Amino acid sequence: MSEKITDRKLHVVLRRALDMESDNLAYRKIFSPVKSVDTNSGTVFCLLASVLLCVAPVFADEADEVDESNADSSATAGAGPPESVVPDLRGVDNPLMVQKGDLVVVPIPMSSPTFGTGLIAAGAYFYPQTAEQKASQPASFTGAGAAYTNNDSWAAGVGQQNYWDEDKWRFTGVVGYADFKFDLRDPTTDGNTGLDWNVQGGFIQGVLSRSIVEDWYLGGLLRYLDIEQDIDTSLPDQDYGIDSRIKSAGVGAIVEHDTRDVPTNAYSGRRFMGKAIFSSADGAEKESYQGYYIRLRSYHQLKQAPVVVAWDINGCVKSGQIPLWDTCRINLRGFPLTDYLGKKSISGQVEARWRVWKRWGLVAFAGAGHITNSFSDQGDNETVPSYGAGVRFMILKSKRINLRVDFARSDDSDAMYLGVAEAF
Repeated sequence: MSEKITDRKLHVVLRRALDMESDNLAYRKIFSPVKSVDTNSGTVFCLLASVLLCVAPVFADEADEVDESNADSSATAGAGPPESVVPDLRGVDNPLMVQKGDLVVVPIPMSSPTFGTGLIAAGAYFYPQTAEQKASQPASFTGAGAAYTNNDSWAAGVGQQNYWDEDKWRFTGVVGYADFKFDLRDPTTDGNTGLDWNVQGGFIQGVLSRSIVEDWYLGGLLRYLDIEQDIDTSLPDQDYGIDSRIKSAGVGAIVEHDTRDVPTNAYSGRRFMGKAIFSSADGAEKESYQGYYIRLRSYHQLKQAPVVVAWDINGCVKSGQIPLWDTCRINLRGFPLTDYLGKKSISGQVEARWRVWKRWGLVAFAGAGHITNSFSDQGDNETVPSYGAGVRFMILKSKRINLRVDFARSDDSDAMYLGVAEAF
């Protein structure tokens, strides 16, 4: 009886949110293109959160319900065989997924100020394993996906992930093509107006890694990109490559350390990644550039409480004649990623994740970033803030996969995000 009452209340919330959105349409204002979302973002967030509350439970497996008898009981979800970054969904009963033997196909909703709102269709074929392989390494798979958003951006690709020799060796490969429509801050107006930036082209990348000590991997990276871009600006390209077509070949090294219990939604553990890539840039002139990256994420579940505190530190340094599409960015929420492009960036954020009731959760997050040699002169020598809150619904408890809706703010913009899995 309590479930039915709850459902009726949720439908009332949805109806009120729809009424609020209808009323606000009459008063909607038009803002500069550099704004990621207009002042109705709060209303949109309420609307999407309400839709989430009503629709998500329909696709949850009632037999896979969360046990509330112990605050730490859900932490046991990470026990068992090693997990891949892409979860093995074979045998999971969910009406949104299509399964045929070892093949799984799923739709993934998405919304962000960078790419717009759209849908990803993804599929993976997981290779069968012996009992010994299941106990020592994740399942290898071949995957494919395609995405389309409401600003006519799209992408498609094929990926390969292999594990062998008891997870001592790993290979990750991807090949694809993308056509993105971005908004840029115009550097000729100090970032006060917007520019259309179209980026399209093909890419291929492969990474082969070997375990050196427990949970540490050292690997080599090869990549090639053939990118065309269309940007309407008279700015000389003395600092960044804005040629209409640039081909780039790169070679690099990568070191990784991962002790997360479940990669898609960790309650404990850490992940460290350091990477160096040396690339050529063959545009109007042949140039070269270098990129160095470092990222550390950590997860901590509070004792006797259904709360996880996670933090993330991200750094990037680049030198040389860098193509504009390969610059450093501030990887935070609250604005399009294209707002802050430069040669050096650093950012940090912390997020508290609270499982409120059964599958339902709330999050609050805050962070800040800094960028230097910015393309649009925005953010140089300034701290760029990011803060907000969100709602979670755990679609698949056995894999800890959440559907999330986040609302974030920054200095002069705000943004709404819809997706599957956590932000980091």
